[in-house]
Amino acid sequence: MATIANNYQQILERIEKVAAQAGRSSDEITLVAVTKTWPSEVLAEAYAAGMRHFGENRTHELEEKRPSLDSDHDGIVWHFIGHLQSRQSQTVADFADVFHAADRMKIINRLGRQLGENGRTLKTFLEVNVSGEGSKSGFGCDNWEQDGGQREQIQQAAVTMADLEGLQLCGLMTMAPWGAPEAEIREVFRRTRELRDWLEAAVPTLTLPELSMGMTDDFELAIVEGATQVRVGRALFGERH
Repeated sequence: MATIANNYQQILERIEKVAAQAGRSSDEITLVAVTKTWPSEVLAEAYAAGMRHFGENRTHELEEKRPSLDSDHDGIVWHFIGHLQSRQSQTVADFADVFHAADRMKIINRLGRQLGENGRTLKTFLEVNVSGEGSKSGFGCDNWEQDGGQREQIQQAAVTMADLEGLQLCGLMTMAPWGAPEAEIREVFRRTRELRDWLEAAVPTLTLPELSMGMTDDFELAIVEGATQVRVGRALFGERH
């Protein structure tokens, strides 16, 4: 318990420090504790330490953990942060509060139908692949500044999502390359922020206040470039089981 609580305070201090250096308030930044693979007992410790935003990337874990925690832990916000297969979408529609990985129209339309049926609202990020890495999911945006086709695709996805009942489009999510130089990582985050700004300008009806960017190894760089939600696991809980 002491270790999780201490790690949490250290991360909060790092967020506050880098936000101040960037001329931002730490109040603008949500720390999503990546709890995937960790049992409910660890989540209960995290809750006791003050964490309220939990991120899962396996639907069966989300389905199991939410009922077990919500019964006696008020105020938890459940984030689904992993790639979602179509056959698993009902679980996200039923149990998630925030979805970070809307990476293709098939899953967007499917979730829209399911949310319309169950009457829930799901705060959702469009996932964009700005780095161009083949291993990463997301709408292809590696050359969005010059490629009109990429701009048209992401704009259409945003407009479609904004019109779907139950899906609350709030912003963009991206992942930077693993182990890349800091300048390259920052460029990916910066270009994602600029893409968000372009979308808001291109479609004045869109309001996209959120940017889900940054994990344990690069969340401070993401905050400098405008992240409003950072997804941190290892720095809070240690290596996964």
